[in-house]
Amino acid sequence: MERDTDDTEPLSPAPRAVKPPIRSTSEAWRARYEGSFAQDFLRGLAAVDFGDRIIIFGACLLLSVLPLIIVLSAYAGHHIEDDIAQHLGLSTKGDHVVEGLFKASVSGFDLAVFVSLLLSFVGTIAVARSVEVIYERAYDHPPLGRAIGWLRCLVWVVFVAAIVIGDAAVGKTLRDDPAGAAVISVVEFVGFALFFWWSIHFLLAGRETWRAVLPAAIATSGFWLGLGVFAAFYFSSSIVSDSKTYGPIGVTFTLVTWFVAMGAVLTLGAVFGAVWHRRKAKSTEAGASPANS
Repeated sequence: MERDTDDTEPLSPAPRAVKPPIRSTSEAWRARYEGSFAQDFLRGLAAVDFGDRIIIFGACLLLSVLPLIIVLSAYAGHHIEDDIAQHLGLSTKGDHVVEGLFKASVSGFDLAVFVSLLLSFVGTIAVARSVEVIYERAYDHPPLGRAIGWLRCLVWVVFVAAIVIGDAAVGKTLRDDPAGAAVISVVEFVGFALFFWWSIHFLLAGRETWRAVLPAAIATSGFWLGLGVFAAFYFSSSIVSDSKTYGPIGVTFTLVTWFVAMGAVLTLGAVFGAVWHRRKAKSTEAGASPANS
């Protein structure tokens, strides 16, 4: 008697679940970094030549703006060392060091003084021009024509001079108030935000809307106040240390560091705001595209 053969084939084993490849920590961070705000921000800093721009800005301030302010302050009988000590948050020792450096006296007005003022003023316009270039590169705009660009920089310099004078007067008044520190912080944040808001829109000749440049103005104002806090902790001891190590010229090293930091604040705020605006615009367009399809 023949045995019945079983024609059924044996069941094949169930396929194993394929485990996703294990990525290293560096690959995970790289995937997170791609397309992130940090990547766009660093690209923006590279686009404006961050390192070169802030050094040029600081050097121009030291060689052009500071001499102009010193001479004009001497004619007006104003003590520039008081303004520097106030903005740097210097201690009593630091204040004395700065007072020993700035002892400008003007005996008369001659050709040498006129040439010095003229060169310093031209250099001040160049500082404004460098700020304009930072904004143009941050927002990816071509340079303005030479005539219109320099004219706007001239207007900007005059406006900045008025702001500096007003800030010195208002700051001195508010510091005498019992709640001076808190009031000054709020007033300075709002005031600087409004100033940078106008500056970016004006130096870009209206090529970006007020709404588009608002994030950069707010960011720059915040960075500016942060620089003031940092200055109070760092420059007060640094200026005393440099004066002991290098003599009176050491104060200049601290000042140029402060000026370079100002350029960094302007550049970081502009790039931060421009990147923020572009990413927000892209997300808005991406959200509106499915609805329109």
